[in-house]
Amino acid sequence: MKTLKLLSIILILVLASCTPENKNSNTVLVSFSDKVSQQTLDGRLLLMLSSNNEKEPRFQINSGLDTQIIFGVDVNGIKAGQEISFDDTVFGFPYASLIDVPQGEYYIQALLHTYETFNLQTGHTVKLPMDNGEGQQWNRSPGNLYSEPFKISIDENGIQNLKVSMDKIIPPIKEPEDTEWIKHIKIKSEKLSKFWGRDMYLGAHILLPKGFDEHPEAKYPLMVFQGHFPSDFGGFRTTPPDSNMKSEYSARFNVEGYNIIQQQEAYDFYKRWNEPDFPRFIIIEIQHPTPYYDDSYAVNSASQGPYGDAITYELIPHIEKEFRGIGEGWSRFLYGGSTGGWEALAVQVKYPEEYNGCFAACPDPIDFRAYCLTNIYDDKNAYYYESENKKLEVPARRDYLGQISSTIKDENHLELVLGTKSRSGQQWDIWEATYSPQNEKGYPERIWDKKTGDVNPDVAKYWKENFDLRHILERDWDKLGDNLKGKIHIYCGDMDNYYLNNAVYLMEDFLEKTQDPYYDGEVLYGDRAEHCWNGDPELPNHITRMRYNSMYVPKIMKRIAESAPKGADLTSWRYE
Repeated sequence: MKTLKLLSIILILVLASCTPENKNSNTVLVSFSDKVSQQTLDGRLLLMLSSNNEKEPRFQINSGLDTQIIFGVDVNGIKAGQEISFDDTVFGFPYASLIDVPQGEYYIQALLHTYETFNLQTGHTVKLPMDNGEGQQWNRSPGNLYSEPFKISIDENGIQNLKVSMDKIIPPIKEPEDTEWIKHIKIKSEKLSKFWGRDMYLGAHILLPKGFDEHPEAKYPLMVFQGHFPSDFGGFRTTPPDSNMKSEYSARFNVEGYNIIQQQEAYDFYKRWNEPDFPRFIIIEIQHPTPYYDDSYAVNSASQGPYGDAITYELIPHIEKEFRGIGEGWSRFLYGGSTGGWEALAVQVKYPEEYNGCFAACPDPIDFRAYCLTNIYDDKNAYYYESENKKLEVPARRDYLGQISSTIKDENHLELVLGTKSRSGQQWDIWEATYSPQNEKGYPERIWDKKTGDVNPDVAKYWKENFDLRHILERDWDKLGDNLKGKIHIYCGDMDNYYLNNAVYLMEDFLEKTQDPYYDGEVLYGDRAEHCWNGDPELPNHITRMRYNSMYVPKIMKRIAESAPKGADLTSWRYE
């Protein structure tokens, strides 16, 4: 009887070892050719697998339901021909290990996101990806090495010593050229260069008003559009839509011919910009990428340095001097959506006398009790709801019907594959790079463990005192109130895809209770509106998101009339 039981156990073990779930260990060896670089390189080495060849695998990685597969490792001082091994211990997304990847046919590709060394003013030495004119996009950053995708099969034996050679390099990006209407500038920032230990630059795309050259006596108010890295000034076109353009469908907005609509809106704005009754402003879109993201969040921070001061006290005065801006706080206005919405409000709060109003649409979390769906002060874990017997992940993205496409854990695990030490260049990591103190190595402190989601309460306290905008306003209203009265305007859809409306509710609760003075601004919500609703209850998101540059102008003109100091120039820029 004992012999029979022993034979049964042995048979079970043998059968188990033959199942596909117990594949042999996997090994992929990645190197780069001396044809693309003869230098010793640092960076994040990424290995990607895609089940289709509709696009290269590097363009199919995201946190949504249609993502393909990616793994990543840090590399330091690698040389041409040196092989880096990807085995089953390397962390990946959405599969944590190569051994979990299902059998089948795949297109495989490798990419090296290169890092540079920075000797910071703080005394730390860090390795980070420098922006190369693309706005911190790892899959298309000039100077990154990559391989052409090729087809492989994964069977019950896994991947055995497969070799991938990166023999291509992403070329430089051409700078935009000046036109009659749009000018481009780039200046060296002394403040940022000192912090980073190397030359650092700020840039801007500048839309000039009608009659700029014909009216040299005029000085103009300034509209500062905040947002992600702009390759050029967007939404302005001097000709009608291309007649031979092929109609394209927008899955995001469920709209056919959205590319044609975009060109028409840009042309309509050009015509509106030239109408006799349209106020003559200067509009700027700022380029302020950092080694952590496509923009700096426009504030001073421990790990990124004094971007707030550099933009407000170096870049903007330079633009106003060169392009005849009025150059006074009452004549400057901030607006933007999402990241730009947070920036517009944060800059107004941090520099209350330097700007005369912010229009913050769908802002990133402005109260960290609603850091999307996490309360960083009370929640112990960001990835799972607290429960004794059930494990339920916290959502990160939904549509207006509440359908969920990703979770906080998904998005953070993808970021961890793309880059350790807050170096992924993605959303959760830039929040850390902006809000967190530096750790002993010079990188941002984690707000939570990237693998497990366990929240660090000490870091949460730092965030609260330095970047929780609702808390700062409530704490300092007796000092800030007089300078912010009439300047705060916030707009958000009540079905924002990233649950950003929750923090807006909390901010509104505070603002409506303000006294001596009352805040005297506005907070509005779009019914069933997704990200990024910006205050128009009549038109859908896919239209209003292209009208930022004109929709707040009447409110700005009203604000100028009410608040401009005695003797201010209200006439030189009001020509027809």
